[in-house]
Amino acid sequence: MSVIIYDTTLRDGAQSEGISFSVQDRVDILRELDGFGIDYVECGWPGSNPMTDEFFAAAKNMGLKNAKVTAFGSTRRRDIRAEEDANLKSLVSSGAEWACIFGKTWDFQVIHALNTTKEENLAMIGDSVRFLRESGMRVMFDAEHFFDGFYSDPEYALQSLGAAADAGAEWLVLCDTNGGTLPDRVADAVKAVCGRFDAAVGIHCHNDSELAVACSLSAVKAGASMVQGCINGIGERTGNANLCSIIPNLMLKMGRNTNVRDLTKLTELSKFVGEVANTAPSPALPYVGEKAFAHKAGMHVSAMMKDTRTYEHIRPETVGNKRRVLISDMSGKASIIEKLNELGIGTDSSDSGRITETVKELESRGYQFEGADASFELLVKRIRGEFKPYFTIAGFRLFIDEVENNKLISEASIKVRNSDGEIEHTASDGDGPVNAMDNALRKALSKFYPVLNGIRLSDYKVRVLDEKAATAAAVRVLIRSTDGTESWTTVGVSQNVIEASLMALVDSMEYAIMIKERKAVK
Repeated sequence: MSVIIYDTTLRDGAQSEGISFSVQDRVDILRELDGFGIDYVECGWPGSNPMTDEFFAAAKNMGLKNAKVTAFGSTRRRDIRAEEDANLKSLVSSGAEWACIFGKTWDFQVIHALNTTKEENLAMIGDSVRFLRESGMRVMFDAEHFFDGFYSDPEYALQSLGAAADAGAEWLVLCDTNGGTLPDRVADAVKAVCGRFDAAVGIHCHNDSELAVACSLSAVKAGASMVQGCINGIGERTGNANLCSIIPNLMLKMGRNTNVRDLTKLTELSKFVGEVANTAPSPALPYVGEKAFAHKAGMHVSAMMKDTRTYEHIRPETVGNKRRVLISDMSGKASIIEKLNELGIGTDSSDSGRITETVKELESRGYQFEGADASFELLVKRIRGEFKPYFTIAGFRLFIDEVENNKLISEASIKVRNSDGEIEHTASDGDGPVNAMDNALRKALSKFYPVLNGIRLSDYKVRVLDEKAATAAAVRVLIRSTDGTESWTTVGVSQNVIEASLMALVDSMEYAIMIKERKAVK
């Protein structure tokens, strides 16, 4: 059995707090969804704002190969004719082949939200679908609050679906609008609908009870053949059903076919949408998150080295993700060996014990290598005697001056010596002491190592390790750096935040120089 995938990231997902898509953002996401093999993409509510109308106009000329552009709207307003309703006329003028309109199926909503009669609501549904069909559009009906309605007054909820189907709706999409229905009750209701009308059945779930994915899969098992949701589960309130979990579950766990062309592109799609939305996906997302295939405990890693099925339900490559071995005070020799293999720096059983003990000793002082692979690789090379520092810091000073309007200006003066003994002494301003120190260090070293001109900091985190020690507490600094293509993370620990930052900065720059030399050798 095939399942149709309907994406509403650009409409329901755009209702997430803090998310706002530009026209170009929407074009870019639509193109990616189309390439991935999504069947329908809900592109917004025509007539709601100029940006949405501009997007519909742009979508007409995109030459989509898979995705069908769908316009979203509601049934006509009460007590007016469908052909007079501005919302319905905007749907028709959008140029979309498909319209997805929502209507009430819960008697409580009809009476208290619409302030109308149940009979008028049925007429609103039928009139709206009929008008769109006569105007040349194909129609889906989103049965809003269907499960609440079905368990309140099943006869009326089914009459609402009948009004849509009789008027020509090709899909009846059952919506768990408040996100509070349990999977078994979703399944029972879907079974009661499937086969009853001359229309296919879909499911649209919200995640208010952390059950949107489970409810969607239960609906498919009960007979639904379309699933609506959003990439990364974004959406109003706590979000919509997460397509990044639903799609692999359907294909890998339930044996259902979809039109997805290459499941290995799923993680890439997740990251792309997150970047465009300016909300990086949670690292704990199943299948596509950075933590989805991360292993920390030594016993787990030891078993994984024998057979990855011991602690992974699928191979990460299946969805375009990758396995990560985390190095920490919980690591054993197996973890160290596997991590060295992952980093491609070779293994030697004779030094794995020494590396393990060094890691545990450093982590007892506050270091954390599970998120700092670059510092870990440098540590291993130092232990093995394979790394000679590219430079040393002969001294540095920081100055903080107050200027007009009570603004503080930071200046760093730094002296470095390269591996040939040459000295460079320079200074630089910055937005704060760490930024000034970073600028000065980079300025001084770039004379010897021009590769550092293309390196920038992309993230900077400070963690207080002992809150009870207050301002005397040791801190851990994590710095993420990038050359525009690759990125890496380094760590420093000290009771002085400047010193901890400098440690992480030095590791970052030495790592950048090292990988430059490594590429040159290759």
